[in-house]
Amino acid sequence: METILIVDDDKDVQFTISNILKHAGYETIIAGGGNRALREIRKRSPDLALLDIRLPGMDGIKILEEMKRIDKDLTIVMVTAYGDIKNVVNAMKLGAYDYITKPFDNEELLLVVKKALQTRYLNKEVEILRRKLGERMATGIIGESPQIKQVFKQVEIIATTNMTVIIQGESGTGKELIAHMIHQKSQRRDKPFIPIDCAAMPETLVESELFGYEKGAFTGAEERKEGKFEQASGGTLLLDEITNLSDAVQMKLLRVIQERRLQHLGGKRDISIDVRIIVATNINLSDAARNGKFREDLFHRLNEFQIDLPPLRERKEDFPILAKYFLDEGNNEFNKKIKGFSAEAINFLLNYQWPGNVREMRNIVRKAVLLTDSDCIELSHFSTNTHKPQNETGTTFNTLRNEIDLAEIFERGISFEEINQEFVKNLIKKALQHTGGNKKKTAEILKINRRMLYRKMKSLSL
Repeated sequence: METILIVDDDKDVQFTISNILKHAGYETIIAGGGNRALREIRKRSPDLALLDIRLPGMDGIKILEEMKRIDKDLTIVMVTAYGDIKNVVNAMKLGAYDYITKPFDNEELLLVVKKALQTRYLNKEVEILRRKLGERMATGIIGESPQIKQVFKQVEIIATTNMTVIIQGESGTGKELIAHMIHQKSQRRDKPFIPIDCAAMPETLVESELFGYEKGAFTGAEERKEGKFEQASGGTLLLDEITNLSDAVQMKLLRVIQERRLQHLGGKRDISIDVRIIVATNINLSDAARNGKFREDLFHRLNEFQIDLPPLRERKEDFPILAKYFLDEGNNEFNKKIKGFSAEAINFLLNYQWPGNVREMRNIVRKAVLLTDSDCIELSHFSTNTHKPQNETGTTFNTLRNEIDLAEIFERGISFEEINQEFVKNLIKKALQHTGGNKKKTAEILKINRRMLYRKMKSLSL
């Protein structure tokens, strides 16, 4: 049950507001002045404060400032009489969420309270999401490979615009993380980032979740509800796995994006929206549109900028960086002190094709850390039902690795850049030995072009 602090010196107003809120299911706290209100905030941590602007002694503006010092996240709605707009504007600048004017009717009061509480909870959810993404950020987008550096460059280019972005990549490549990075680098960073998984929503609920609905719009619609577009107002909406939307929903989505306004289900009033759209998909959206599996007009409306995330198997230069990071992450999480990987475990990491990409590598390494009792992760600690991995040319990296002791490299506590350089240098040397110095075959085994091989050899003094 949400708790609402009522700060007003008029006992009749206290009684009236308290009764309205109690009948609506809220718990109320009453304070007749500023000092009592501040004590209640310290003691009870209410979810919302209804604060009268004109109070004896400490006025509402001063109380608002003190409230924010005690609890910067407290949602405050100012209560004022007509003709006090200047103070209301000042209060909003100081952090008040909204205001309501006297006299007010019951429904108006409840609507303002409900909207304020919904915004409070949404902000909390967004903050939790940001923390989780911050913890996971490195699991999806660290790396020094040319492929991932190109992605970073694209993010920097597009983030400051309002252009719609299509992010394509296999499952586990970090599409949501890249979307969140774009949001964080944009001018909308202080507004909500709302991700919605189109594949996880039942078809019957998609429209109501996206666009909202009015009370009585359908059976079970007992109250008005905002959709994801409204919740993301001023911020970014991520439509993940967008190809799962039905043709009818795609058509409505196209209209909403084009017109920048929508109607609730069961509603007649147009609602203007200001939302940046990012879509994510694990299939090629252009091919889907061409093959009739996705509306072509919607694809062309969305396709203002496109980022393709490389699968992990094409980022072999990032393997040692990621493996070391996940090892350290597991050590911290499970209070372990594992130093590195055995030669067989390293060989597995290098050879495995990683169909689940970075997410799969993280899960496998973290689980191995949990299962390991010694100071080294062995091949037996990896839990996977895969066959013995082998690259497409038929030459396993085991024949190239030989004396590449990455376990020793990991244990030396050197930087990611140094780990990466030493790994690549040793790998290229072994590949050249294996092919008898044939650079064309070496490039084929390493799955890079000869020009890149020459550049790497030059930079590594090989």
